[in-house]
Parts: sequence; structure tokens; C-alpha cells
Amino acid sequence: MAGGKRMLLWDWTNTDGPGHAGVPWAMDKVDFKGPMKSVVNWNTWVPPELKGRAPYYPMVRTEAQLSGDDWANIEKSKAPIVLFLNEPERAGTTPHRAAEAWRHKMLPLRQHKGKKLVSPSCASDEKGKKWIEEFMHLVADHPPDYLGLHYYGVDHHDAIKYIESEHRKHPKLHVMITEVASISRNHDHVVSFTAKLANWMDETPWVFEYGFFGCMRKVADDFVSPQAQLMKPDGHFTKLMEKLMHEHPMKI
Repeated sequence: MAGGKRMLLWDWTNTDGPGHAGVPWAMDKVDFKGPMKSVVNWNTWVPPELKGRAPYYPMVRTEAQLSGDDWANIEKSKAPIVLFLNEPERAGTTPHRAAEAWRHKMLPLRQHKGKKLVSPSCASDEKGKKWIEEFMHLVADHPPDYLGLHYYGVDHHDAIKYIESEHRKHPKLHVMITEVASISRNHDHVVSFTAKLANWMDETPWVFEYGFFGCMRKVADDFVSPQAQLMKPDGHFTKLMEKLMHEHPMKI
């Protein structure tokens, strides 16, 4: 379908690499003809198993990606959109340092290569909200093209309230929710949260794209819910992933 908004958050461990076997064959099972539109892997390199089937958005995840091979990947990338910093407030990056990197490294990508730039995506707690507010103030003369957001919780109403409140602060920007998921341990609650929030985001014109966390074989940590996993330990997709790929609107 045209106009899908869903990003596939494809963990780097799904790709074969030195010392570990991935599940690259699983990418062949992704339906990019439905609402699934693009791919992010929290890195600067394109998963080779993608084979050009959907747009790939590289991410300058931390300050470390601003130099070396990672930055070389960014500079030669043909991707239309580049994401900047993943929860920098938890990685020790100050808004001032991020703003300097924005001016000297990121803005030339837009000025000379025509890239669209996504702001840092912070957590939805008070620390994250304060960080992004300061960053946006510092780059107000050259703002991002999209406001990046993260949200984890158990109530889709709270998620909507948070996304709307952040958009009200920057009403000229469309929003990319670069990570979102229910952290409930109840499967039915997770499905309801995912479906209701996805349907709202699909219908909200200023939401550009969004990605549910995450497509990976192992649960990332104790915070995220095993019930929200989009991939099983063997690399096959969960029922929730199947719903995200095929249902538009999603059924509850």
C-alpha cells in the first residue's frame, strides 16, 4: 500500500557478522507492500539482506558515529533521511555538544546533499524532555526536519498525550516516533496498546513515521516486555509482527 508509516526496527544482530550468525533470511519474509515503509538498524550501514526493498535510514546513534568508518558511511549514503542521536541524555552527551555536532556535521548533509534530518530521540521521562527542549532551543536557527521521539508505557492514551504535547512545542515539525512499545507483561494489553496507538498514528497527519520496538531474537533488557517482541528466538516473526505488517487499520 502507498503511504505506509511503519518503520521496521531491525536489530543489527539479525545480520550475519564476525563472530555471530544472524537470521538474514528473515528479511525475505518482511512484507514491504503493506504499511511497513522503511528500515532502521541503529547503525550507519545498510543491512545487506534488505536488498533495496525499502528505504533505509542510517542513524548517528552516539557521538562515536561522527567520525571514522561510521561517518564515512553517512557521507556516502544515498538515504533520504538521517537520524541523529539515540537517547543522548542517557549516553552522557550534553545538548551543547550535540548542537555543535549538529551545526558542523549534520547541517552540511542537508545543505550539500539534500538530506532530511531527524532530531535526537530522547526518552519520555523528565530528563529526556528537558534535554530535547534545550537542544531544540540551541538549534532554533537551523531546526531539524523531523522531531524524533521515544515512548514506552502501558496506556496508549498516555502515549498519545505525550506525543501531542511534544508536537505542540514544535508545531511546524512532523514527528517520527523512532521507538515505541508497550511494556505490559500481559499479551492482550500489548496487542491493544499497539493496535490503538498505531491506528491513531496512521490517522494523524503530522506523524510522519513510527517504529515499534523491536525486531530481534532476544529481549533487549528487563525494561521492555517479552510480549512486545516482534521476532521469536528462532528468527521467525511473532503474531504481533504479522499484524503490524499486514493490518491497516490494525485489529484489536
